[in-house]
Amino acid sequence: MTDGVLPDSEIREMIASGAIAAALPVTDAQIQPASLDLRLGTVAYRVRASFLAGHGARVSDRLAEFEMHRVSLAEGAVLEKGCVYLVPLAEALRLPAGVTAVCNAKSSTGRLDLLTRVVTDGGVEFDRIPAGYDGELWAEICPRSFSVLVRPGMRLNQIRFRRGDAVLDDAALRALHATVPLVDGTPLISNGLGFSVDLRPETGDLVGYRAKPHTGVVDLDRIGQYPAREFWEEIRTTEGRIILDPGAFYILVSREAVTIPPDHAAEMAPYLAMVGEFRVHYAGFFDPGFGHAEAGGAGSRGVLEVRCHEAPFVLEHAQVVGRLVYERMTAVPQRLYGADMKSNYQGQGLKLAKHFRT
Repeated sequence: MTDGVLPDSEIREMIASGAIAAALPVTDAQIQPASLDLRLGTVAYRVRASFLAGHGARVSDRLAEFEMHRVSLAEGAVLEKGCVYLVPLAEALRLPAGVTAVCNAKSSTGRLDLLTRVVTDGGVEFDRIPAGYDGELWAEICPRSFSVLVRPGMRLNQIRFRRGDAVLDDAALRALHATVPLVDGTPLISNGLGFSVDLRPETGDLVGYRAKPHTGVVDLDRIGQYPAREFWEEIRTTEGRIILDPGAFYILVSREAVTIPPDHAAEMAPYLAMVGEFRVHYAGFFDPGFGHAEAGGAGSRGVLEVRCHEAPFVLEHAQVVGRLVYERMTAVPQRLYGADMKSNYQGQGLKLAKHFRT
């Protein structure tokens, strides 16, 4: 069998075979070109601290050590900023041998500064699921900038399935770029495709947004309903640089317009210690067709979700802040990101989460 990231057709086969199971049937809307959206269950457990189950232990058994109280999500419930919650997911797995999985936040989740990670029984890493795993899935949710209103069935996380290892090395990445240009310019290829920040826009001086520290609740079902000015401060500069404040959360945009060919997928490396004291991109999956002309993209910028850590940090135009790691698909998906799926962020530039209007 071919190594690579499994496309939507193979995800459907896994659902049919019971490798992916759920009490409520998985819907077609959950199936993305190279991933599956995961749904929240009916209860949230407020916990004292983030934790992993560890070898030989179940999440449900460890929960008793850390649970403070539980909240029903049936009628909707607010998850408060700065608190940590554990929510059982509607989906469970019975992975076949040779198939591993990795999870990540969905794009809108990352742009809301919702730290969300998947926890598994016996797990010693967040968001990483070994071949042959048989058990439940849990979402750890920590709202960092805004309190959020959630309900059962909401989709904050997604899961991508892999068979073997199909990561492109630098030589293969250069060869792919020669065939299908991956960026609109000279690529920086070093352990992946380098991403830099755009702080000199072609028009105007708006380069990003910073989350306000004291805001109202964001109902995740309300799309385009919140005035951006009530939640975000505009970041403007004519100098090509900004200073990141410790603890602040920023939405910026990449200088490069990126393309993901239909037979490939990509993932943003979430943190590179050598580029500075900040974390870039909570939501790391780029689907086949992102920015691709055949899917209505013709190059799409990558939105950068940036949180500064211990010290103020000067970020300058064209500074490299992360990298995209490309992988081969086992087959081209039946539907591509973008035109086939009415995707929210195809052809994007600097853009907030879909809940806000500017």
